[in-house]
Amino acid sequence: MISASKDEKLASRRPFSDISLSADEDDSDTHTLGPSGATPIGVSESDAGSVEESYSRPESRSRSRPPRRKRRRIGSRSTSASSFFRTQLNGEADTAIPNMRFEDESDKLLNHNPTNGAASSLPDGVEVRSNGISANGTGSSRNGKMKAQNGTASFGNNGQLAPDYFGHDREEVTRLIIQSLYDLGYHDSARQLETESNYPLESGEATSFRDAVENGQWGKVEALLDVLELHEEADKNALLFQLRQQKFLELLESKQLGRALQVLRTELTPLDYNIDQLHFLSSLMMLSPEDLFIRAGWDGAKGTSRKQLLNSLSSAISPSVIIPEHRLATLLHQVKAHQISNCLYHNTDNSPSLYTDHKCDRSQFPSQTVMVLEDHTNEVWTVAFSHDGLRLATGSKDGSAIIYDVRTWSIIHTLKEHSQGVAYVSWSPDDTYIVTCSNDRTARLWDAKSGKCLKALEKQTEPVTCCSWAPDGKTFATGSVDKSIVLWNLNGDDLHQWQGSRIYDIVITPDGTRLISICTEQKIHIYDLTSPKKDEFCVLSMKAPLTSISVTKDSRYAIVNLGQGSELIQMIDLELNEEVRAFKGHKQGKFVIKSCFGGADENFVVSGSEDCMIYVWHKDNGMLMESLPGHEGTVNCVTWNPKNPQMFASAGDDKVVRIWSVPNDSLKGKERELYDEMIEE
Repeated sequence: MISASKDEKLASRRPFSDISLSADEDDSDTHTLGPSGATPIGVSESDAGSVEESYSRPESRSRSRPPRRKRRRIGSRSTSASSFFRTQLNGEADTAIPNMRFEDESDKLLNHNPTNGAASSLPDGVEVRSNGISANGTGSSRNGKMKAQNGTASFGNNGQLAPDYFGHDREEVTRLIIQSLYDLGYHDSARQLETESNYPLESGEATSFRDAVENGQWGKVEALLDVLELHEEADKNALLFQLRQQKFLELLESKQLGRALQVLRTELTPLDYNIDQLHFLSSLMMLSPEDLFIRAGWDGAKGTSRKQLLNSLSSAISPSVIIPEHRLATLLHQVKAHQISNCLYHNTDNSPSLYTDHKCDRSQFPSQTVMVLEDHTNEVWTVAFSHDGLRLATGSKDGSAIIYDVRTWSIIHTLKEHSQGVAYVSWSPDDTYIVTCSNDRTARLWDAKSGKCLKALEKQTEPVTCCSWAPDGKTFATGSVDKSIVLWNLNGDDLHQWQGSRIYDIVITPDGTRLISICTEQKIHIYDLTSPKKDEFCVLSMKAPLTSISVTKDSRYAIVNLGQGSELIQMIDLELNEEVRAFKGHKQGKFVIKSCFGGADENFVVSGSEDCMIYVWHKDNGMLMESLPGHEGTVNCVTWNPKNPQMFASAGDDKVVRIWSVPNDSLKGKERELYDEMIEE
């Protein structure tokens, strides 16, 4: 076991009650806007004339339809903006939706069969929309066979249809089914259900709104925003800013600089909204279309920008007017997620069936030792699977690191150039390289395929305790008890250094934005890798020594092991910088123990222990699920196979590495296929 004292050990951190934030963060970019009223070089005053809306007028489409019944709002909707200039909006409003008229005959609102986005060609030429999904009218073919239905209609006592559907609003359910039928390609069935139920998917105003955005009819879009029912908390200025920004960018794309300048001055500036963004837009005036796309992160009028704008604007409109895209599918995903969250042993990538309630049993959980690796001659301190799940690297107090083939558990390479114990092994993101960290005060970069040592990194003057790779695979950081963290490239060049306290563990978040370290001062230090100086922007104070840190794949959560009396693992929300929950039950005093997330969806937290056991908790509720015996000494490190959710490995002071899985006859579905493929390869 690695003692947490002085040089030979890398332990210590504090619980999470006291969290002090020392952060100076300013991510805003400052842009310079030219003097008010100034005309950019190359733009004549005549070009800066009045802006006329150029509508592409679709052919008039009409369709007789039954009268619409009053709708009820369904709930809120949110969409995430994928462009830098999109704004999140939500809320509800009780604004009525009157009929609209335009003075220009060509701008009359179109009253055709409204559905939610995907165009479908009808025999009479009418187009139907179904939530942004383009359809050719063919739909999905059937095999000609019909199955008997086992459902029953919801009728009232008088034989008429009941006003609700088993406790759910009938209109809401019907409109969701109509939308889903269009999504599935069953357009004829969707139209028939609209007619039979007397519930159109969308109003004429909503459909006209979609058409206007898609055709760049910005004046019409603004007029419709005045009559469509918005969320109560929707910011009208924010909507107008997004809309006019799109108009501005399209004018720049078409090199109509005078009109673009007028939009900037007379339409965007008076909104007094997002001044920084306004300054940024002004900096785009003289760019070529190609540079405009790159600088603005925008793909032009013929790209996806109008669709993205429509999604963003629609998120501010009441869902009773425009149903959120694929709403039934979203609800079904939520149902599945809820069932999975209540399934203690869920550990599969297979999607639960909608026909039955989901539940996994313990037989699918890796609770049995299926292999014991006994090739080290001293305590095994560290273990790590490669990202492809096909190799396993181990490091030992005997000074060696071993790379195993997971399919056969045969040794591929034994790395022996360290003169003292190997405390840490870390694979590059593409598994081409591996870094070993040793108490001999060096880290070494190896070619994982050949087993050749490429570089000996000797800058640090005390035992090197840890390593973490940046997601680009071109740089990595090492930490040492000499109070330094060094950022290296593949040539062994020192790119950056951080100085502070004696380092026990570090991790670069998978999104590459932060480097997080733990040290002897019972603190978590977080550094901003996106800033030029890579400054520290947050410090979290703990109540006990910390020994290891691990981060989820989405970079949202971290777990840290706390020892010396606390004996708990603390999960931290890295966005909010606050405690989420603690996991208790294992034993940890003076030795370094490294825990990790694991399972198909990282549902579990697993850790070794000084009582020779392995402990597994459910990540979402903190419940202790398993206490697994097997080792005959302190279990120093555990690692979960990233490609096989039913396999993890543990390393202990008993000189062995144990491989945990399920019996072969318990493997099912994709897990069985993965196992067979690994054996065949």
